Amino acid sequence: MHEYLRAVGFGGIKEKEELNRLLDFVQDCYQSERTAGNKDGVDFSERKKAFAPRMGIMLRGEYDDKEQFQREYYYPYFEGTQEKYYEDVMVERHAEKESYAGVCDDLSLGVSLIFYVQNVADFLHEKRLNQLSKCTVTLRLSGLSIEGKILLPVLKGNLTEEENTEAVYQRTKLIQAAREGDEDAIENLTLEDMDMYSMISQRIAKEDVFSIVSTYFMPYGVECDHYNVMGEIQEVELVQNTFTKEEIYVMTIESHDLVFEVCINKEDLLGEPKVGRRFKGIIWLQGEIIFHV
Repeated sequence: MHEYLRAVGFGGIKEKEELNRLLDFVQDCYQSERTAGNKDGVDFSERKKAFAPRMGIMLRGEYDDKEQFQREYYYPYFEGTQEKYYEDVMVERHAEKESYAGVCDDLSLGVSLIFYVQNVADFLHEKRLNQLSKCTVTLRLSGLSIEGKILLPVLKGNLTEEENTEAVYQRTKLIQAAREGDEDAIENLTLEDMDMYSMISQRIAKEDVFSIVSTYFMPYGVECDHYNVMGEIQEVELVQNTFTKEEIYVMTIESHDLVFEVCINKEDLLGEPKVGRRFKGIIWLQGEIIFHV
């Protein structure tokens, strides 16, 4: 049983027989299919069925010699809408099956993002045509969560939105320069971190940590595409799984200048999400790679 099934509204499925009936239904009544040849010359296929807007179940498998689809595995998916350009995106195959992880550097976060690639067939198609080196790519990132809570907003400083954006831009430039070996940039970043540490040390004695830290985005656990995040809610929508009638919150959140969407079962979210409040939780990060030739 996939742990994140409940994130897309299948929290009531407990038995393997129920799951198999659901997967058989998806296999027979899929809404879209994408097929591409893999490195072994076999037709690799993705069959997708949505059970709520932009979310559902994806089946992956291969076609045999009799042109019959052989299901290998499945996963719950949720598609994001926020598209962002990244200069370098690497894609690597997982060892145990035909699934892939994507890696990109997000300078606003200061870390490398690792995500589960949703559109493997598109990637294999571009790779087979030897067009990957000619492509520019954008990403649509999304997160599935099975554990989250809503926090109240923090009092913001006197900086305007434009000033905050400029501050993020300047820090991003510093990080880029530091990665290229600029000693002045490294020194400036070190001084900024020391000032930040000093400020937090003074305030933490009298304030709660979540009144000081407004957002964060950091790796969680041993699985590389899982993250512990906190971000400000920009949009929120309640949707329903048409198959199970379970309700799912879809939230657009901003964390360290990274804007993406998160879906979570209503039963797994503590608190009421509203614009301006903050979401805090564990997410499984997925991403769709958009190829521009």
